[in-house]
Amino acid sequence: MENISENIRIQMRKGLLEYCILRILSNEEAYASSIIEALKGAKMIVVEGTLYPLLIRLKNQQLLSYRWEESTQGPPRKYYMITDKGRAQLEEMDAAWSDLVESINHLKK
Repeated sequence: MENISENIRIQMRKGLLEYCILRILSNEEAYASSIIEALKGAKMIVVEGTLYPLLIRLKNQQLLSYRWEESTQGPPRKYYMITDKGRAQLEEMDAAWSDLVESINHLKK
């Protein structure tokens, strides 16, 4: 039963990752490692192999942009930032999330 429960949690988290990435970047620009740390801090465990395809997809949808910055600790870092289109998408996701939580709470009564 515990394995099934953990699998359900993993699948639900995967469905929310794009929303979480936009939410993180709505506060400040960040590079991939700091995005992963923020997700881990929220118990949304993700690995680089999962994150990079999502970042590319969000960039291709023009929801994110990026810039390169030299690093004193190795190669240059790619910093991601949310675009105006990304902020509009995030507002829609916030509304959809609120509606979904309200619906679930209604069903739980």
